[in-house]
Amino acid sequence: MFLERNLLTPLHHAFDWHEVARLALISRFMDELEEQELTPHGHVTYQFSARGHELGQLLLSQLLTHPFDAASPYYRSRPFLLGSGLTIEEAFASDMARAGSVSGGRDVGVVFNMPSRGRAIVLPMAGDVGSQYTPAAGWAQAIMYHTEQLGQTDYANSLTVVCGGDGSVASNGFWSSLTIATTLELPLLFLIEDNGYAISVKGPAQTPGANIAANLASFKNLCIWDGSGTHPTETADLVYNAVEYIRKERKPGLLRLIVPRLSGHSSVDNQAYKSKETLAAEWQRDPILALRQAMIPDLMSEADWDALVADAKSTVQQACAAALAQPQPDVHEITRFAFSDPTTPQKMGGLLAEGIQMPNGTATPQITDPRRINMIEAIRRTLDVELSLNPRCVVFGEDVGEKGGVHAATLDLQHKHGPNRVFDTSLSEEGIIGRAVGMAYSGLVPVPEIQFRKYADPATEQLNNCGTIRWRTAGNFAAPMVVRIPGGYRKIGDPWHSVTSEIVFAHAPGWLLAFPSNAEDAVGLLRTALRGNDPVIFFEHRAMLDAAWARRPYPGDDYMLPFGKANVVQPGTDLTVVTWGAMVERCEAAAHSLDASIEIIDLRTIVPWDKATILESVAKTGKCLIVHEDISLGGFGAEIAATIAAEAFLDLDGPIERVASPAVPVPFNTGLMEGVVPTVALIHQKMEMLLAF
Repeated sequence: MFLERNLLTPLHHAFDWHEVARLALISRFMDELEEQELTPHGHVTYQFSARGHELGQLLLSQLLTHPFDAASPYYRSRPFLLGSGLTIEEAFASDMARAGSVSGGRDVGVVFNMPSRGRAIVLPMAGDVGSQYTPAAGWAQAIMYHTEQLGQTDYANSLTVVCGGDGSVASNGFWSSLTIATTLELPLLFLIEDNGYAISVKGPAQTPGANIAANLASFKNLCIWDGSGTHPTETADLVYNAVEYIRKERKPGLLRLIVPRLSGHSSVDNQAYKSKETLAAEWQRDPILALRQAMIPDLMSEADWDALVADAKSTVQQACAAALAQPQPDVHEITRFAFSDPTTPQKMGGLLAEGIQMPNGTATPQITDPRRINMIEAIRRTLDVELSLNPRCVVFGEDVGEKGGVHAATLDLQHKHGPNRVFDTSLSEEGIIGRAVGMAYSGLVPVPEIQFRKYADPATEQLNNCGTIRWRTAGNFAAPMVVRIPGGYRKIGDPWHSVTSEIVFAHAPGWLLAFPSNAEDAVGLLRTALRGNDPVIFFEHRAMLDAAWARRPYPGDDYMLPFGKANVVQPGTDLTVVTWGAMVERCEAAAHSLDASIEIIDLRTIVPWDKATILESVAKTGKCLIVHEDISLGGFGAEIAATIAAEAFLDLDGPIERVASPAVPVPFNTGLMEGVVPTVALIHQKMEMLLAF
């Protein structure tokens, strides 16, 4: 039985029910057209239906009208997108992967992004389940930062909504964002559309008792609403009350709407796991049938409804034809938007989208104090300068606040700049990076710290997604940030704290990767990263943090080094040695006792890497040795070797050699560690062999 039809109470006047009905019908006809015609004929290759989910999404879309209201939807949220301003042709073109799609054909058709068109800003969606949650928490925290720290009153009373299905509440992202939102009391609404199935897995296998709202009823700082997502009056009450609470109380809440999934999980799912009785019972809960019953005769006549249906069908057919007429994307533009382009800055995310241009620096050191500082002090001092210069810069991670970081790189920064700008996080790397993405969307400059390289593994999904944001959204959004990651061996090693694995980040599209070997380079590269427009992995080698060799005078508050420009540590004519990080010192020590002219090149950055300098050196010396700490198998040295073989083969007067680690973790025992991490003796031996070749 449906609830009463009365949609004329003062509360329900908050909604435009004619728009709700029109867009619900349009969404339904789009799904049916794609399922019955476009997918079978190959025009749509991968379809996700929203049939049964329309009502709550459309009601919610109408309430998100503040200038910085934002939503982080998921792949079944197309009705919400239509209510937020997405055109029908854009929606069709996206599923057809045409040139006029939201992503230019780069991303799955129901994975959208959209700067505000009068309603919610739609944060870039992703195709992996649960990854939408922590960026939403980051945006919600950014709302508070813009309001309280920057004094931007236009952010006041804005809120964030994150949408997900019942299956997603088992994900790391959900629990991490829930922790962030409730500990910080953020204006974040979790909308969980519970259709009882995660593809074919039923609710009890996802959540004890199959009701996440009931389970979280006693969760501190979380208000709960739970009810129907198909009965118009009840759904309207729930949505309205939830949004009003979040907006006024500035605290998080969770709204669970019970809905039917009237199609398979996707176009390749025939729902054979559901009985005929289950399918029939789901269709009995069709929200469009309930909407029709609720609106007639109070808001329209049956003839009006029939006319609305006919108009919706016609509109959908016309938009479909227009999308089919669009050209295919230009294959020659496939690499466009992989990295920032000054001629086409993103519309949202980072400083450039806010019209803020950081000052240019100089690549010439301005030394006023000859005292040599270690890399830790160099990093801390650079962060201090940039925090003072840029009020949108925020530093956060585990133990970076009062403690000053487990490596002391942020010591006293919280005392100087305040707990809103330098703060501790919960122990969730997924949450640290995902939150940084949401903050970057809002025009902040997040500087998250991951304590050790190995600890970044739980954040792999967010890291990979972050690097592709600009590309996936065809330049609409970007999330510039600087992720500081210490790692590598020190006086001792172990499998958990001593990993470098830089090749993993080199393989992540969209990320720049800096790997300084000394304090001066750390200052120049970190400042360039903090004033840049791309996400950067800034690797801080543990062996170099306090090493005497890595100490240098502070090069000044304006010192900036360009990415992709290597440093020729020492010139030579007999042998080229290419290296980076802690191996620079070892290569220099290995070459010291050899009676030969050895050119040592410190890459400094791996993405981009300075191919030109290396090829020029190899053309001069005819021989090349590549030394790195990461394992040899598939390491970045192989990329350099392949490039030299392809582009400088005729210049070679010997084999291209590598010294790297075997394919094992770094061991705890010091003697065993020396058998894994390249030693000065091993590098020396390989240099001798090449020089004698």
